[in-house]
Amino acid sequence: MAPISEASHLLNPLATSLQLETSASQLDGVPKDVEDSVRFETARLVQAAGILLRLPQEVIAQAIVILKRFWTGPDGGSLLEHDSKDVAAAALYLTAKPSPYPISPRQVLTSFEYLSSLQPGQISSASIEGKLDSSWHLSDGEYEIARNRLYDIEAHILRVVGFQTHVALPHTLCINYLQTIDAFQSPAGSMVAKTAFAHLNSALLSPQLLYLTHQPSAIATAAIYLAAKEVGVKMPEVEWWEVFDLDREELGFLVVALRSLEGFALEQQRKFGKCPVPMTVQGLQVEIERSRMLEAGG
Repeated sequence: MAPISEASHLLNPLATSLQLETSASQLDGVPKDVEDSVRFETARLVQAAGILLRLPQEVIAQAIVILKRFWTGPDGGSLLEHDSKDVAAAALYLTAKPSPYPISPRQVLTSFEYLSSLQPGQISSASIEGKLDSSWHLSDGEYEIARNRLYDIEAHILRVVGFQTHVALPHTLCINYLQTIDAFQSPAGSMVAKTAFAHLNSALLSPQLLYLTHQPSAIATAAIYLAAKEVGVKMPEVEWWEVFDLDREELGFLVVALRSLEGFALEQQRKFGKCPVPMTVQGLQVEIERSRMLEAGG
């Protein structure tokens, strides 16, 4: 990531154009569409594990951003180095550690082991919340091996991201901006905020890596714009987004990107059906070979 000039809770280090052109995974032979699928599913896995562990959305979102940073660029981590679910566990553990909501290695490893046992389509907020109980545990031998692997991947993530674990999120800015433009004066103002937050959380899963290419202020503004359109709340007649340092072209790009995620998610569901997205190195290698055979046959 390109470093920011000074520490700020409002700014993030953004990916450079070189980092966005290709990734270590693609250099290792992972097709771009398969890479996007694995990244998408891994981010969903982090979200689900965070819900199981009763972590706040702030910690979950930060973990997903760090995960995306790790896998971005030719010098980033490759999907063929570690099982994706193990990288997801390490990212969540790493992010929660310095927060007010630290989790133990056993907690995070048990949650991911439970999620790995579910069938495709069973991982959702409604289906998993409160489901993890004392009946789920790792044996001492399994735990020791998994814990050492967790520590190794955590160290690898830190090295790859250059210890840049700071993540600024747009959620608080979103509320502040809505207050600035008096959106809450409308009876539907709270619905705009709720819808905008849904877009902010969905954007974490975007294959366009919005949290790595745009600052939180831009993402928050675009989410408000789109939410107001969807809810039917009238916004100021002027180009109000310019007050938040966002021009029309960037606004248009972000709005289209936010809208496109639903279509991408439906395409993933159609593509994989009841077959799980490959979350292990071995499974990914099988998928790569299958893709090559299909391409050769076509």
